[in-house]
Amino acid sequence: MRAVTQAEGEAPTWRLVLLRHAKAEPGKGVIPDDRRPLALNGRKQASRVGMALTAAGVRPQVALVSSALRTRQTWDLASSHLEGSADTALDVRDELYEASVRDVLGLLREVEASARTVLVVGHEPTMAATAAYLAGDGSDAAAVAQVRVGVPTATYAVLESAEPWAEWGRDGARLVHVGRPS
Repeated sequence: MRAVTQAEGEAPTWRLVLLRHAKAEPGKGVIPDDRRPLALNGRKQASRVGMALTAAGVRPQVALVSSALRTRQTWDLASSHLEGSADTALDVRDELYEASVRDVLGLLREVEASARTVLVVGHEPTMAATAAYLAGDGSDAAAVAQVRVGVPTATYAVLESAEPWAEWGRDGARLVHVGRPS
């Protein structure tokens, strides 16, 4: 993914990163689903996501994170490798655990317009469905095809728009990248 920069004189850009949590331990009916921790591989995935976002110049001002253990652990590990994360406003939300696209957009619309980059750490199928719902003209065709079928663990989608959060809706952003660090 290209580094994120804004040239002088360009219209302001709002950037949304939708991240599916990293690989979790199987529940096996013993552990309640919302308390499943990350697997060892998931811990590695989460760290690599943070490094990939830093390499791309993505620095979220706000992180909306599902209250499930695996999403909180994904944020904790990714943010430890994410440049500037100490300044990120963390908002852990119960609503993101079983969220719909409408729920995600509702939470996004509550974010102040001064926050230009927001990271949402959530679950499938909602993260991919939200990216597909928002992807409009100018979106990367391969990225759109990927989110339409769903995304594997530790995959993130980056969307951009010249509109503030309160204006985001169907086909209102450009899906510019879908990434899953190796």
